[in-house]
Amino acid sequence: MYNLYKPEQAVGLMDFVKAAKSCITEISPAQLKAKMDAKEDFLLVDVREHSEFEHGHISGAHIVPRGIIEAAADPTYAKKYPPLCEARDRQVVLYCATSGRSAMAAAVLQMMGFKNVINMAGGYTGWEAEGLPTIREAEY
Repeated sequence: MYNLYKPEQAVGLMDFVKAAKSCITEISPAQLKAKMDAKEDFLLVDVREHSEFEHGHISGAHIVPRGIIEAAADPTYAKKYPPLCEARDRQVVLYCATSGRSAMAAAVLQMMGFKNVINMAGGYTGWEAEGLPTIREAEY
């Protein structure tokens, strides 16, 4: 695993993203769409914030913001998210806006014992850029 500790220099966000991406698997938006079309069994998790999710997301995605992924995935935690906790042996595909947060979330889930975690490269921005279908929630 990528060593982040460099006492002579501070670590920044992109160092964390680079470290995460060095130990996870990524697929393209087109590959995710093919998995969906083939009706593969996987849990799709959007790790963006609720407001981002409401502005548009991929059909079938569960919203579990990056800031709470560890708690949501921990079966011993009182406020766990059962669909995620119960997916330890299933394929879990994560995405965020551009793939940084979801890469870090994927690395964390692997550390927590999830067996088959995949990050969508390019994130929701890449999904939209390829003209793939989105869901937009009504805003009040």
